[in-house]
Amino acid sequence: MFSLELVPVLQSAINATQKENRDSFEDLLTKLQFFFPDNLILSALDLIDRENVIKYTTPWGTTRFQVFGSTPGSSYSVFPNISCNAAAVSVYCSCPAFAYSTLKSDSQLMCKHLLAAQLAPQLGKCIERSLGPDDLASLIASQYSASMLSTSDNA
Repeated sequence: MFSLELVPVLQSAINATQKENRDSFEDLLTKLQFFFPDNLILSALDLIDRENVIKYTTPWGTTRFQVFGSTPGSSYSVFPNISCNAAAVSVYCSCPAFAYSTLKSDSQLMCKHLLAAQLAPQLGKCIERSLGPDDLASLIASQYSASMLSTSDNA
């Protein structure tokens, strides 16, 4: 139903929004309604309002996001720009909704975590942190451990 080729169009629409201009925010909401159902937009904006979006930047310029989910203890790795010629997708979130709704069933363009990571920096509502190599390894290890724990709980 959706094509991941629409992601650059969506990113252009988001980037055209000015942070301080309320009219631009209303315009952004109108544009987002073209791509997403209202409940997904509201869920992403709720994550942003709760300050659940953290942007990590490494010394070598790589950017990744961590978005805390709606349920306590849930945290997802979000990559809004994957630049790899071999990749079938240009965006990625580690949440189950992205795997199912975007990758498997192709029923939506992205999940609420990915949309929140796209919107938060543009709206000036993103927590920014720099991340060294050891910090990055520790963050990935903790997220891997958390995902393994939740997988064993479901078994």
